[in-house]
Amino acid sequence: MSKVVVAMSGGVDSSVAAALLKEQGYDVVGMMLRLWSEPGKEDSNRCCTPDSMAQARRVAAKLDIPFYVIDAKNVFRETVVQYFLDGYARGETPNPCLVCNRQIRWTFLLDHALALGADYMATGHYVRIRKDEGGRRELLRAVDRSKDQSYVLHVLDQEKLARALFPIGDYPKPEIRALAEKYGLPTAARKDSQDLCFLAGEDYRNFLQRNAAEILKPGEIVRCDGRSVGKHNGLANYTIGQRKGLGIASPVPLYVLGKNPVTNALIVGTREELGSRDLTARDVNWLSGEAPRGSFRAEVKIRYTAKEAEALVTPINGNQAQVRFEAPQRDITAGQAAVFFRDDVLIGGGIIV
Repeated sequence: MSKVVVAMSGGVDSSVAAALLKEQGYDVVGMMLRLWSEPGKEDSNRCCTPDSMAQARRVAAKLDIPFYVIDAKNVFRETVVQYFLDGYARGETPNPCLVCNRQIRWTFLLDHALALGADYMATGHYVRIRKDEGGRRELLRAVDRSKDQSYVLHVLDQEKLARALFPIGDYPKPEIRALAEKYGLPTAARKDSQDLCFLAGEDYRNFLQRNAAEILKPGEIVRCDGRSVGKHNGLANYTIGQRKGLGIASPVPLYVLGKNPVTNALIVGTREELGSRDLTARDVNWLSGEAPRGSFRAEVKIRYTAKEAEALVTPINGNQAQVRFEAPQRDITAGQAAVFFRDDVLIGGGIIV
């Protein structure tokens, strides 16, 4: 009997994942991470509140499976939270969920699962896995496109995919809730959480003010020609495409076009100046294990909630890629990921520079 560790969160998706695997005959173990929260806010991290812990324990008891809590506070603070702060210090808009999936869930937690003798680790992500004709594993988008989470899992490689199980990727979300009811799981009606866990529902700007106030340095707001049109109160307080809250008078609406962390300047322009057909991505991970030979056409997603756009992707030096879109994209943002799909198959992805 194969042993599988299920990464549990106290939510309905991971709970049903555990129930499905138990029903399929696996030796199932539940494991939950205790993550970092700001001092004095230990009960606020969305991924491991006392209530979430209690719910996960109740699910494990209902399924009659062992349940362990692993302390990941230090490694989470040093990797995920620091990545978040460093990204804003570089003038980027980082997505810490990417580094969390790579370093915390699919390295730190997977190592604990393997040390326990597990053959696999499973999560409640809405994605699918299949083998291609050559025996390599492919990561596919979920059946329920509205819940698909393949974007944040573009960081996985063949070694990780060989250990991965995603039991709920073949189901629409309403069916998952129905299964939770069928199995009598206490999480059946639990709401989904979309926010960054360590922000605990708070505006990220307040978190930066408390934890990295030095990066919120005031500076000039400039047009593309370098002409100053106002003052900003810290680059991290603005996002690409933002129009409201700039605090500058202009006869035409102005939008944030970019940031220059070297000069600490916020670059603004008209709607016509907003958007680009090109981006470069670094730290590209090709899920097959090797970069495609030559350019290829793909649907490219430039942030988790963005709609895919047709583009030509050109691998550069193995771990970089140049992307040229058929039409200009308004919200290309340094620090977010550009992820490449061919139909349902995730080809790879990297961080926009």
